[in-house]
Amino acid sequence: MASQAIPDTQLAAPSDIFSVVLAEDWTLSIDIATIPLAVALIIVVVIFIAWRLWASRRVLDFEIDGAEVGIGDFKMAFKPNDTDRQIAYSIWVELSTRKIGLPIDLENDVISEVYDSWYSFFGVTRELVKTIPVSKVRHDSTGKIIKLSIEVLNEGLRPHLTKWQARYIRWYEHQTKEHSEKSPQQIQADFPDYDALSTDMLSVNKKLIRYREKMNELAVGH
Repeated sequence: MASQAIPDTQLAAPSDIFSVVLAEDWTLSIDIATIPLAVALIIVVVIFIAWRLWASRRVLDFEIDGAEVGIGDFKMAFKPNDTDRQIAYSIWVELSTRKIGLPIDLENDVISEVYDSWYSFFGVTRELVKTIPVSKVRHDSTGKIIKLSIEVLNEGLRPHLTKWQARYIRWYEHQTKEHSEKSPQQIQADFPDYDALSTDMLSVNKKLIRYREKMNELAVGH
């Protein structure tokens, strides 16, 4: 009796997308329809792109009121990126560890030491700005953060230092030699324009505290 070839056996019901076939030599083959697969891949890509667009739109504009930080009557808005948050974090650390972004208590704090801290912050900020790659600075948001930082120094801090620092330090150094028995706090209270200086200093300090708060808000993302 002649042997008959074993017909191919389809292990699964026919499908427009794929099928599994067991040949007479026990070879297993799987056929996948090209067009349905391509459609599936397109759907996946479209969903991924839609998700990325949705996620990017969830990044809210970050807004800074210039009047709050002493740099003019305008508002600055932008969508921060990771570079912006790193810059903001670095500035926040400096402001939080110096007598520049912390409340000043003129009954206990020494004005000359406050001025030293303010002056040091100029150098720290300049160095920080110089370390940022030019490619990053070209980004709209990063450029605005750098501009803000420089304007806080030049428009928020420098006017007070220009008006008071040299004059006060010269007077203070002379007084400490003549009145060594007095504490620094007692001596500074005798400055001829103490009320005007202290009022201006506390006003600048209030704006710098707000600047520190905004940098923290920007760094942590809320």
